Amino acid sequence: MTSSSQTDERWPTEIRLAKDRRSLRIAFDDGAAFDLAAEYLRVTSPSAEVQGHSPAERKTIAGKRDVEIVGVEPVGNYAVKLVFDDLHDTGIYGWKYLYELGAGYEEKWQAYLDELAAKGLSRERLR
Repeated sequence: MTSSSQTDERWPTEIRLAKDRRSLRIAFDDGAAFDLAAEYLRVTSPSAEVQGHSPAERKTIAGKRDVEIVGVEPVGNYAVKLVFDDLHDTGIYGWKYLYELGAGYEEKWQAYLDELAAKGLSRERLR
């Protein structure tokens, strides 16, 4: 069984932005690897703008189907800051959070789609 302290110690061995800037590949030293869509990363941003300062303040971000990642900037040795083409750049994605996003993708993505539907929102950008 893996302890939470071991979970915190997973280190990325590869972080690569796709040529089309629509996904980020991240591989970890335990052999896990994830291709995370830019849209998924944007709508799950750990920023206060998205997450709020409490669970009750968390926002459902719509209209990001076509968002791209335009920058991946290191933050110390523990995270990256992603810059999106919609100018969102305040989320600091720690290694543990990126791992959780990859490992829990199906559940988290479905919850996001369910939230959009419940609120009458769309993944498409308003024109």
